Amino acid sequence: DNWAFLYAQRLALKQELPLHVCFCLVPKFLEATIRHYRFMLRGLQEVAEECAELNISFHLLLGYAKDVLPAFVVEHGVGGLVTDFSPLRLPRQWVEDVKERLPEDVPFAQVDAHNIVPCWVASPKQEYSARTIRGKIHAQLPEFLTEFPPVVCHPHPPSCPAEPIAWEACYSSLQVDHTVKEVEWATPGTAAGLAVLKSFIAERLKSFSTHRNDPNKAALSNLSPWLHFGQVSTQRAILEVQKHRRTYKDSVDAFVEEAVVRRELAENFCYYNEHYDSVQGAYDWAQTTLKLHAKDKRPYLYSLQELEQGTTHDPLWNAAQLQMVREGKMHGFLRMYWAKKILEWTRSPEEALQFAIYLNDRYELDGRDPNGYGRADTVSLCPTGCLWSICGIHDQGWAERAVFGKIRYMNYAGCKRKFDVDQFERRYASTH
Repeated sequence: DNWAFLYAQRLALKQELPLHVCFCLVPKFLEATIRHYRFMLRGLQEVAEECAELNISFHLLLGYAKDVLPAFVVEHGVGGLVTDFSPLRLPRQWVEDVKERLPEDVPFAQVDAHNIVPCWVASPKQEYSARTIRGKIHAQLPEFLTEFPPVVCHPHPPSCPAEPIAWEACYSSLQVDHTVKEVEWATPGTAAGLAVLKSFIAERLKSFSTHRNDPNKAALSNLSPWLHFGQVSTQRAILEVQKHRRTYKDSVDAFVEEAVVRRELAENFCYYNEHYDSVQGAYDWAQTTLKLHAKDKRPYLYSLQELEQGTTHDPLWNAAQLQMVREGKMHGFLRMYWAKKILEWTRSPEEALQFAIYLNDRYELDGRDPNGYGRADTVSLCPTGCLWSICGIHDQGWAERAVFGKIRYMNYAGCKRKFDVDQFERRYASTH
């Protein structure tokens, strides 16, 4: 279920050439820890096995693409290169670096394989909100939301087989924090991810539209780790969920809104706004209001360490933080509350954003993702956008108040009206 892979195979079949799949394993990536790398690498083991069955060589290259891929291309006489797309700064730089070092006669194509409507096709500019991008995406879904053709057993074998992968050596090449442990609830790999999709449709889809904002109810898809690492395609999830529109119309529509419209709005934001991870990326009204209230007295001030350990005065916030630390996920509704309180309890909007992105990217299995920066609303699949919660991206100005200015406000009492806060706090009570 990967359009870049399918396109590469089509080119190889047309030219009657072998097909190679390369993954360049970088020693570190943003705040990723061993929790994230193990999830990714265990998923890649499954990919390597599937490739072997399809007569396609899979290569795991240790190092940055610019340092290892051009040499691989020359050594194997590769005639063309196809890569996936990410709107984030680092992966885009990797693509540029490889382009510069490739032999001139090797064409290089990029396919947006993880959005349903390719990012640059959905809109040619940064969209203001879900309202402004929704029609553009829905108008193009009939063209792009189609069944995947199969990857076929490749009829042109490589002249020499791929080197066996020393998976343990992969782990020793990493320069990441090993203290953030793997989670037990999420098994890596496509087979496990598709099983989660199946269980969502069978057990939770029916209550998605009514209960997805209640952290005590099992109504979410829980798919975000597999979507983030490309182990399950969003397009596959939508194709399967849409089969149940007749029975669960409201839930299917709500899922499509979040998994397609709002997810691709976040991609649009990161692609067209170079300041997607800083206050400078906010709209003028939000920057102005945050600046006006930057010196307001904060009711509490917490250090990064206090926040990380979940030792604030607020038991609901602590419970949400501890859920993220232990499980690598936080309920979508609470991700908004969590980020907004960081704005309220830190010295400046800049510090709040820095802390929120650090914690999200360090602990969330689906962190370091466009949705972590530019999310538009209550979320089921991916992180609440830190810039949505703290800087009002894809939102409007609200009634002015201390610290927040015109940024949308959330408080403990409001959460108590929405769901049983005590039940959630008991579930994730601090062991301190």
